[in-house]
Amino acid sequence: MRVHRQLHGRGALFDTDPAGLAPRLVGLRPHQHRATAFEHPQELPFVVLTGSRGRGKSAVLGELREAYKGHTPVALIDCEAAEFAAPPAGRDAEAWSPVSQALLVIAEQLAEPVTGAGRIIFPRLMSGLVAVAAGGWRDADSERIRREVERILLLNESGSWIAGFAGRWAGRVAANVAAAATGTGPLLSSAIEATLESISDSFVHRRQQRAATWWRDYPNASRNARRGLMLLSGHFRAGGTSRDHAERHLVRALLADLTDAYTGMLPRMQRLGRPLVLVDNAQSAPGPGLTDPVLRDRSEGIADQVVFITALRGESRPALRNAVRHTLPEVARRTDWTPDPASPSSRALLVSLPPLSADDTLHIVDEHPVPPQLPHAIHRLTGGNPLGTVLLTESAAQNGTASLGELLTSDVRLHEDRDGRPAYVELLDRLVPAERLEELTVLAAAHDHDSATALAEALLPDDFGPADVRALQTRLVQEGLPEVPGRFVGDPFVRTLLLLRLHHRSADHGRWREAHETLIAHYAPPPDASDDAGARYRLHHELALGATESAVAHLRDTFTTLDTRTWLRTLRFVASAPYFHAHDAEGHDFDARDDRRAAIALGHTDAVQRMPDSLVDADPALHLRIRRLLHAVWQLTDPLALPDPKVCDRLRFELEQLSNLRPAGNALLWRASRDWPEDALAGRPLRVPDDEDDGDGDSDGDGEGEA
Repeated sequence: MRVHRQLHGRGALFDTDPAGLAPRLVGLRPHQHRATAFEHPQELPFVVLTGSRGRGKSAVLGELREAYKGHTPVALIDCEAAEFAAPPAGRDAEAWSPVSQALLVIAEQLAEPVTGAGRIIFPRLMSGLVAVAAGGWRDADSERIRREVERILLLNESGSWIAGFAGRWAGRVAANVAAAATGTGPLLSSAIEATLESISDSFVHRRQQRAATWWRDYPNASRNARRGLMLLSGHFRAGGTSRDHAERHLVRALLADLTDAYTGMLPRMQRLGRPLVLVDNAQSAPGPGLTDPVLRDRSEGIADQVVFITALRGESRPALRNAVRHTLPEVARRTDWTPDPASPSSRALLVSLPPLSADDTLHIVDEHPVPPQLPHAIHRLTGGNPLGTVLLTESAAQNGTASLGELLTSDVRLHEDRDGRPAYVELLDRLVPAERLEELTVLAAAHDHDSATALAEALLPDDFGPADVRALQTRLVQEGLPEVPGRFVGDPFVRTLLLLRLHHRSADHGRWREAHETLIAHYAPPPDASDDAGARYRLHHELALGATESAVAHLRDTFTTLDTRTWLRTLRFVASAPYFHAHDAEGHDFDARDDRRAAIALGHTDAVQRMPDSLVDADPALHLRIRRLLHAVWQLTDPLALPDPKVCDRLRFELEQLSNLRPAGNALLWRASRDWPEDALAGRPLRVPDDEDDGDGDSDGDGEGEA
């Protein structure tokens, strides 16, 4: 897959003149060994990039690593990586955690030499990690112990010795620790003693010798480093809050080692740029175990000068309740961040990544020879989702020019060693929780909890009940997807992809029909009902199956009886039904690639249209006008079809004519005749005019403006 190294729309992070957020915090220009002024010379904000899947958080962190690698110490971890999911083979779970593993991996990356400075050493963290690991050596063989401890001991290697000497030193010390741990004495105590002795060896720098005493300040250690490490190991093995306590001190050890590396040097030897720690998917372990200790320590006056930039899916974590919140453009020149001394979470600065603008999309898509209307179409469909934009562009590059629907269903090959898969499949793999893809595929057709429960009862396994529906709704919010009344899945792009998957679950679209038929039955009025409250929902799903007669009849018969604003909203919502390919008059699929909506909207089929049996006293001219109008709105709001300018003109004309037929609603219908064609061509949801304001007209909160 082609990588867009220039991250469009993310300049507020990387700009150099004036400096963006990252240069102001790190103190270095990206990709350069040139200093820039610190915005926060004393206490730093803990930056958390927020947003739903596909917003480009991972791409931003990857680019930050490339921008600063080799210039200042930098580390990047992905909390969803396999190495943090479970202990390595043979490792005792009591002596391992995602946090301890993350600290080891982070320190290994930060230790790499950078321009003008050698490796950073981590004696405090090293001795703490050895103590933790030693708690699981009860039945381990000496070779496994040697391998484990040797990797940890290399954190204390400065790289300044004769080539190969340090490795031999670590190997020798590891052998001594292993021998002590498997000897006849107390295992844990012997391992810790051997480790502390290795730090105090005569050839080790005097600063490291001082670091050997750091653990004597561990709570209840009685100023004895050996006892402190023993307590650390015991707390870690105990699990629960005791392990949290131990992990907090391990994080503190990492930061203390970094602080030590940046102090006490001659001015000519000062490092340029603060160390940078990047944490992706920080909502998963070990993310919270790294974030919370740093925020708590900073709030308690235990300072550090490490730049943390993490990526968080959603922003609903209770531990970040009082964080300062800004959008990325708002921090382009300054952060306006001041923490509350009484609130640890205020030390965090949550920065939401905005969707790409139309211009950003144009610049990305235009890197390939594509039709001039494709960038606009992609932006309209994706809503500026960076992942969707890049992957659809890749599909266009591999499959040639095609409609958006064909770009989504065509195979796209993202890796040379893997076969291609449909673009919508690749997107859903990255945009929704994998373990809930099947359920979301069905429930995407729903509008609320009750309709989702009806679908679950009809089409999902028996063990997925109402409580699971609510849990999934909560999960979507936690994932950062918007809540939109009237839509179970609020994000229009994600919902379109899920519905496309539902349509393609079987060759005859059987699952698709079952879902919509279930909802048609769900919204059927009870026999004794005085009104038809669910009519617009039922008609919406009938339209999704290609049946238009009932929708036209309802809109025709209620044109003079419904409030005009309500009637326009009903039209807009019914016509937002998904349309993946054409249907014949009976609602059956056409095999040909044919969209008959434009032809009907333009009146090309009026002459051969058979008047329905329901047309008794109604005006045939009004019936045909409503039919044309419904198909016009259906075509113009379809996220997979570019708005047809001719259909826009016809929409304007039909609404004008309707305004003449209903004096009471003349102003609203006339306003819609101007706004709706403009909105459709601009790729916006259609606004229902409001006499009192110029907003989007969705003041009743029905959410039906989403196409």
